[in-house]
Amino acid sequence: MQKSLLFLALLFLVLTVNAQNAPEGYLQAKRQLASGSYWEAMNSFRAFQDESKYGKLALYASYHAGESALKANQAETAIGLLKPLASRNWENQNETKILLAESYLLNRNISEGLELLKSLPQSYSEQGNDLAYKYLVQQSPDFLVRNLKEYQDIPAFTAALSTVLNKKTVLSADEKSLYYELRGQGENWSTGNTVKNDILDLVVILPFSSGTQSPDPESFIFELYEGILLGIDQLKSEGMRVSISTFNSKRSVDNLRSILSDEKVKSADVIIGPIYPEETDLVSAFAESTQIPFIHPLSNLGDRFEDKNYSFLFRPSAENISEGVFRAVKGQSWGSRIAIGYGGSSKDLRSANELKERIESDGFQLVDFKELNPRNAASFLTDLGIRPTLDSVEANVDQVIILSDDPNIASPILSFSESVATEIPILVLDSWLSFNFANYEMLPHENYYFIANNTPNYESETMKLFRNEYYQTHSTLPSLNAILGFELVYWVAMNARPDLGYDFRASLDQRVFAPGKLTWGFNFQNSNSNRYVPVFSLSAGELKPLNY
Repeated sequence: MQKSLLFLALLFLVLTVNAQNAPEGYLQAKRQLASGSYWEAMNSFRAFQDESKYGKLALYASYHAGESALKANQAETAIGLLKPLASRNWENQNETKILLAESYLLNRNISEGLELLKSLPQSYSEQGNDLAYKYLVQQSPDFLVRNLKEYQDIPAFTAALSTVLNKKTVLSADEKSLYYELRGQGENWSTGNTVKNDILDLVVILPFSSGTQSPDPESFIFELYEGILLGIDQLKSEGMRVSISTFNSKRSVDNLRSILSDEKVKSADVIIGPIYPEETDLVSAFAESTQIPFIHPLSNLGDRFEDKNYSFLFRPSAENISEGVFRAVKGQSWGSRIAIGYGGSSKDLRSANELKERIESDGFQLVDFKELNPRNAASFLTDLGIRPTLDSVEANVDQVIILSDDPNIASPILSFSESVATEIPILVLDSWLSFNFANYEMLPHENYYFIANNTPNYESETMKLFRNEYYQTHSTLPSLNAILGFELVYWVAMNARPDLGYDFRASLDQRVFAPGKLTWGFNFQNSNSNRYVPVFSLSAGELKPLNY
């Protein structure tokens, strides 16, 4: 005890002597800094930066000179003073990094400032986040959205983005999606019944109506739901115990938030739907928080789910589609000259850009890359030299790829194809198989190929049984959406297994390929979307996958 008191007394004596021995000019500089005379303080501290003359005092002089420059709004000067000091191993190194980070942020070197704050020890995280938030809320929504993926682990970044978006009166589609996702991340969700049993508890959340429209029994939403109900009936007939709870999201995020607080939702094994971006971002945030798998039933835009563990697309992503097409054309001997036409949807544009990058990096020649519409669809082929008066050998393209589900684009192209005796392969999305104006038997050659997007296997025995059962119930043949709804339930049941503790991700990763019941199959290994995207030939009315 006496030794401790003696040590403290000596320490106090040393500090007192050091303070008394500090040069008067240095003490004057500290008084100038304290009184707000930042320019004078900065210049006064600079007189003591010679470390060979002033020793450790020179480090403090540089530190306070940088502090003075920062408070005088001289960011570049502060950076020059603080940057060498921040790399020194001394007792105020972390405090120096804080000042240097603020100097970067003040100078609009946002990335440098954030990277420096990320390097601080955990004990400085609160101070660093407060500093980052102060400057980030001054940035544009465009900057914050573009850099979200890189800095989403910094709480101040997502908080600033949410604040900035909340202040805007008009949001773009991407900004809306981010806004609702960030709102969802702020919720304190907790799961309900965490005890799993042998009953598959499904929750379906779909926009059966909106604030201005009543439910439409003829809509694609009801078609999808009818298929889901038939799928559940099929599972029950096979002896599986399944429950379903259905909710109408009404395309209202506020209504959706109340749905997510329902105990049936919080104790679900799997959530199917909703479908619109502002809804799916909120449910995705809920899924990641509660660890309940969420399945988007129809979308091909999976980039927002890439880094998620519990959010999935049932269908292939745009990237999966481009990969499947590239694999098909690379495996054939059709030639190196390729033309790509694409529709106006986000999925079409994303798939086209992904495919363009793949084929150009592999040595193929891209002879045309064009957005199509009903007016230029047929001329897209004639511009490539595919004309009624010319033979295929005179065309300046070896294969044509058309990425669009729009029947108004398909119709003029198919009509034109009937008059052209070309054997040039034309690859289109599988939705073209269902257009009622399409008659591929009328074409001079079997040169159309179809890109899979959870393509139904129309000639299978299970499909024939499903058609009959659906017709008996609804007095009409099933639409593609009804088929997808039925298949979705089968796929969920196949992977939400009690023996794996309903670990959806683990089940998907166990297999490279799984056959479908009504479709050609799935591959979700290490993926949040269906990677099985073959390209089909059509011969005598029968689809056959290429290279699979």
